Amino acid sequence: MSQFRRAAARTLPVLALVLIAGPARAFAPDLFGYHQAPQEGIAAFPQWLQALERQLKDNLRDGDCGERRINRCHMGRWLAFLGGLRGRPAAEQLREVNRYANEMDYVLDIDNYGIEDYWAIPREFFGNGGDCEDYAITKYFSLRWLGYPDGDLRIVVVQDTNLRAPHAVLAVGRSDDILVLDNQVRAVLPHRQVVHYAPVYSINEHGWWIHTPAGGSRR
Repeated sequence: MSQFRRAAARTLPVLALVLIAGPARAFAPDLFGYHQAPQEGIAAFPQWLQALERQLKDNLRDGDCGERRINRCHMGRWLAFLGGLRGRPAAEQLREVNRYANEMDYVLDIDNYGIEDYWAIPREFFGNGGDCEDYAITKYFSLRWLGYPDGDLRIVVVQDTNLRAPHAVLAVGRSDDILVLDNQVRAVLPHRQVVHYAPVYSINEHGWWIHTPAGGSRR
């Protein structure tokens, strides 16, 4: 059994368990300078619920890393990478998680799955590539595996005011700041330095939030 298969066999069950553990923490209320309003439940987001369920129930078959179809060996590479980040400074963890995911190919959902919108879990993302929310989801699960509580993490759907297009990023609450992991940007940036994103909503495992402009008008 290769080191990648051994790593996967040991840690895939742990990756599922982290979705259950960990209390929510406070998240700074001014993401991208916008107000936020908490909403009830996450039932309105079936794509996210289905992704969470697939991640919890994911049971990969054994196989060789040379195979095209994703298997435990491929996932072992990711988990070995994450294992190497255990105990490292948070800034390094965030930078490396962002870099690792951003190396994957950008592929539209319509080309991957034949539908306009599909929220892929890491296994699917590493096998097929993905679009913006798929990068954010894999970063989310990567940081959950590293021990970040879900209350510190949000997938954020934004409007890119430069491109006039929807986009998704991962926001990470750290002390009194929020850091942004973006598949379009190599660096991990404080949210106040990102002026071209208008957040629409954000979500994690336990809730979601609507974001509205401060002062009643968009920037």
